[in-house]
Amino acid sequence: MTDLHSPGHSSGPDMSTVHASDIQQAQARISSVIAQTPLQYCPRLSDVTGAEIYLKREDLQDVRSYKIRGAYNAISQLSEEQRAKGIVAASAGNHAQGVAYACRTLGIEGRIYVPDKTPKQKRDRIKVHGGDFVTLVVTGASFTEAAAAAQDDAERTGATVVEPFDARDTIVGQGTVAAEIISQLTSQGKSADTIVVPVGGAGLLSGVVSYVADMSPRTAVVGVEPSGAASLQAALKNGGPLTLDTVDTFVDGASVKRIGDLTYDIVERNQGRLHILDVSEGAVCTEMLDLYQNEGIITEPAGALSVTALHELPLSPGEVVVCIISGGNNDVLRYAEIVERSLVHRGLKHYFLVDFPQEPGQLRSFLEDILGPNDDVTLFEYLKRNNRETGTALVGLQLGSASDFDALLQRMDASRISCRHLKPGTPEYEFLT
Repeated sequence: MTDLHSPGHSSGPDMSTVHASDIQQAQARISSVIAQTPLQYCPRLSDVTGAEIYLKREDLQDVRSYKIRGAYNAISQLSEEQRAKGIVAASAGNHAQGVAYACRTLGIEGRIYVPDKTPKQKRDRIKVHGGDFVTLVVTGASFTEAAAAAQDDAERTGATVVEPFDARDTIVGQGTVAAEIISQLTSQGKSADTIVVPVGGAGLLSGVVSYVADMSPRTAVVGVEPSGAASLQAALKNGGPLTLDTVDTFVDGASVKRIGDLTYDIVERNQGRLHILDVSEGAVCTEMLDLYQNEGIITEPAGALSVTALHELPLSPGEVVVCIISGGNNDVLRYAEIVERSLVHRGLKHYFLVDFPQEPGQLRSFLEDILGPNDDVTLFEYLKRNNRETGTALVGLQLGSASDFDALLQRMDASRISCRHLKPGTPEYEFLT
């Protein structure tokens, strides 16, 4: 990845609105409350990539995500008058927990707005961390709608909005992650060649790249978005922030329709040292399961973005790469969906609409003549009879190997039983599954 390691360039005299000195001051400000998280070497991923892979374990914060850094840094600097009027915040879940923790720790009343899709686990943790100091308001289909509700609240009440990513104090706080990474590697006699950062609103990315620009200019920074919510890439192509029409909310911690104005400005000014890419939600699920089964790390979807990107990067042998595991707030009830998405991504799970001739033995024929020896039926739902001759069933199949799929289709084509493959992303697939 040597092409990513050239120093950044600026279109103006100011490299960014955030500097390493700001982040070092924030470290001093929050160090009594925010734990320094481990930088953990990962043998498995190092073997797979040929690089030296380290995991920055922000999932081990008290609130299980890095968001507490920016939230506490911002709230701790409020004036007495601002504290008396209270605060409001909008979040997909993790920022809310950081805000809740800060409210209870500093004795400040707060109202936190989260979108409808926020997992129950995150809602419950917000209440635990905030206690009696926080009121949770669930509203809107996306973070953008929840943020609008929080802004309305602030205008009515005079409360201070604590931004999850698009505010200088928040970005400065998030940048302390990079300060720790550089310090931890230095203590081992190493330096970071690449830091891989999950991206939602780009607050963490802005803080990391700002610190690196001043303190480790040879380090490349990779920002990773979910494919279904790539708002930063859309903004860079557009020449400025724009609102996406829709986002896939599965990677809830990074499902942001519009990148921040300040975060965009910082990213745009540092493009010379940045590489931005996106990864599919299915690939994220596969990596979540691998992290759990191999390293025992329970990560949320956004927390696995950085590790997922390793498979997309041209890493050099021995290159020192740090992946930020940004959060571990995952609801155990989501694992069925995570496994499903992973199987589909790996080409092992497929769905078909099958028209069975209404004659004896047709199901036996499907099982014996069409299915391979290592294929399993995971779903069989008889939908309706089209007429007297045929009846339609929704059939889910799990293959022994993704390479078996072409042969399966060939056997289906050769059969008198009509089988139609439902492809992910189509309205029929989304409706039926």
